Amino acid sequence: MKTIGHVYRTLYSELAQRSLDARFASDFPADGRFVPVTVKDRKYWYFDRPAADGSGRQDRSYVGPADDEEISKRVEAFRDLKADVRERRKIVSTLTREAYLPRPDKMAGDIVQALADAGFFRLRGVLVGTVAFQAYSAMLGARLDNTAMLTSDADFAQFHSISAAVGDQLPPVVDVLKAVDPTFREIPHMNDGRMTTQFVARSGYKVEFLTPNRGSDDNSGGPAPMPALGGASAQPLRFLDFLIYQPERAVLLHGAGVPILVPAPERFAIHKLIVGSRRRVDRDGTAKSAKDRLQAMTLMTAMIELRQKEDLAEAYMEAWDRGPAWKEAILASMRTFDADSAAHLRKNLGAGVRALGGEETEYGLEDQGRRQIEPVTPASNKGDGAA
Repeated sequence: MKTIGHVYRTLYSELAQRSLDARFASDFPADGRFVPVTVKDRKYWYFDRPAADGSGRQDRSYVGPADDEEISKRVEAFRDLKADVRERRKIVSTLTREAYLPRPDKMAGDIVQALADAGFFRLRGVLVGTVAFQAYSAMLGARLDNTAMLTSDADFAQFHSISAAVGDQLPPVVDVLKAVDPTFREIPHMNDGRMTTQFVARSGYKVEFLTPNRGSDDNSGGPAPMPALGGASAQPLRFLDFLIYQPERAVLLHGAGVPILVPAPERFAIHKLIVGSRRRVDRDGTAKSAKDRLQAMTLMTAMIELRQKEDLAEAYMEAWDRGPAWKEAILASMRTFDADSAAHLRKNLGAGVRALGGEETEYGLEDQGRRQIEPVTPASNKGDGAA
């Protein structure tokens, strides 16, 4: 694993702050512009923005008279914001081209950008899955294995309790996605065709909304209505409450930088360790399981090398203490790692557990042996380029 130089880590921190400031400060989308229009010797401001249908025409909305001081302040602030957008784009370019930090593919980046603009993260939604994993290189200041970053879908999660309590909602999600790709369509849920948790484009790119299921697996089949998600429902999943508890702010390196919420890296790692052994048997379940475990090992190895093993151990201990199903899933994934990697993880997790007042034997960190099932090798330094 290669770490990123101090200059680039500082640039990322600056980008994170400026992107968040811009999100709070902007009353108008950055892809538009203010236009002065004179009517009967008096100047008025209008706002032009590219039409959502991709026709190339401009949608124009009235802003107000140019001699209104408050409106003029908005226009001036917007000019500053537009200049800042250009500067932030340069920072993103520097981080991806010079520091070799990963950026999402255009479809994923545009989807996250569209949902961010619509208010998904403001409503305390969390980006999960592989697109979220792509953000951890910059967050941790390390180059992670690019092979763990390939994906053709984007996953988003929200607690149902939050969705019901915020008293606000996104515009229709299908419209937000169609603005990115007009071929996006709703997929009726197999257990209730009146509800939708997934959307798919003609290219096969899929967007899914998830929410924690705190009950038994028997209750995870039906979709959950989500009042804040603009007509979308969410698929309840076990273990997701652990993943999205207390998410962290990050920036996706797309466009001028997209401020997002992602799971804490230690929770992401342990969650992938758990779900990596619990994929249902389907046409791509085996591949997804191997990818889950690769992402778990990649992040755990990085956090250990970056001396963050106490944070990792704390998340590990919390998951282990949740009960037998959690312990079984953790051990099943650990047994698929090659012997040296498993020993390295047990040693360092054990040290973290001891630092937190626990004992290795209480948390399954003694030598458990291993099974020769789809072994996952440690994250390599191959592929320093962007994903």
